Amino acid sequence: MAIKIYIDQGHNPQNPNAGAEGSGLREQDIVYRIGIELAELLRSNSEFEVRLSRPTADTQIGSSNSTSLRLRVNDANSWGADYFISLHTNASSLSSATGSEAFAFSEPSAAFSLGEDILYWLNRTTGLKNRGMKVRTNLYVLRKTQMPAVLVELGFITNANDASLMNTRPDLFAEGIYQGILEYTGV
Repeated sequence: MAIKIYIDQGHNPQNPNAGAEGSGLREQDIVYRIGIELAELLRSNSEFEVRLSRPTADTQIGSSNSTSLRLRVNDANSWGADYFISLHTNASSLSSATGSEAFAFSEPSAAFSLGEDILYWLNRTTGLKNRGMKVRTNLYVLRKTQMPAVLVELGFITNANDASLMNTRPDLFAEGIYQGILEYTGV
């Protein structure tokens, strides 16, 4: 039976729940493209089944921040996903802040271990600093999912280098996440 991966491309194309902006780019556009590329990689492997929260660039989820998050989680839960991966870009008032980091609800946990593998491979494929795994109990998508869930901050949209790399080479980020999933699942 195929492993079901739910890819949540964080945020909506427009408010409510639009994402961060920086370096002339929008978070929701970057994570949409990386999610599409990741889905293609997973679909090319018969061991996986994939669902995207935003199958099209203009998919708008919910009418508020809270309904947007709830609908994403409910979709993954009702589908019976085995893993939930939420894609985001980070932002900082310090333009020098760089690298990838990820969050899970608890440690030790399957989600924390999956996140460590994803971060390892993101560093390998993109060259961006691995800022490590962290526990966050207040994030809705980590708290309410019925399967291991990881929220990945791919890079800093407020860092010119990170932003350019995410924008011009979404394939590198998709490949890093894909390799992390392969390593964790042993597929």
